[in-house]
Amino acid sequence: MRVMILGGTSGIGLALALYYLQRGDQVMVCGRDLQRLPGNIRKQYPALTCRQLDVADKMAMSQLVNEFGENGIDLLIVTAGVYYNTRHHQLDEAATMRMLQTNVSGLSHAFELVSAKMLHQRSGHMVAVSSVAGLLHDYPGASLYSATKRSVLSLCDTYRIALKPFSISVTAIVPGYIDTEKLRALNDGDASKKPFLFSEEQAVELIVAAIGARQEVLIFPWQMRWLIAVLNKLPRWLLLLRR
Repeated sequence: MRVMILGGTSGIGLALALYYLQRGDQVMVCGRDLQRLPGNIRKQYPALTCRQLDVADKMAMSQLVNEFGENGIDLLIVTAGVYYNTRHHQLDEAATMRMLQTNVSGLSHAFELVSAKMLHQRSGHMVAVSSVAGLLHDYPGASLYSATKRSVLSLCDTYRIALKPFSISVTAIVPGYIDTEKLRALNDGDASKKPFLFSEEQAVELIVAAIGARQEVLIFPWQMRWLIAVLNKLPRWLLLLRR
């Protein structure tokens, strides 16, 4: 299988890349900073291709999709995303555009370009990682991050409907907290106090199972799913008190 992972140089993207490499698949990993990859990974896995890419750059992405997709793309996984804690830092223009270009435009570019390849093949599977934050309904003062993650779910729904007649599947992954290097960095090196925290290994196990089953949506952990459902039933004025 030929697997392309955008945002695969660290975190859950890298963990998924290692899973498919260990299975013997051909994997292209793309990310803004290839220095984040383990130093020996290319020697250890000859089936790995690494390319520098900013998903906001549609032209560069098109070139890489054409390069890797010359022999077909069976699976696209988009884990690239930007997060800013707007509870403590107000977004400026640059940060706002960075989040929009990465979380929204980048994913849209990837789905547009790769779906064209898969339509030609009449097969394939596209996967995007959202967040349980995307399950929160909009309310006054809601974060831009939540809004971008809702757009991920909406885009997945749209492409799923469009591509289903052509034997192409689309899966939305909707995780809670995963104990990644990035999450630890955002929490002074220790994410253990985050509710319902999953290890990378646990998350990968669930995600690859959902991909293998061509599941439409995977939401985990179940506790977080129910917590969001409760929050969505609260009055908007009460949600404002959380900020």
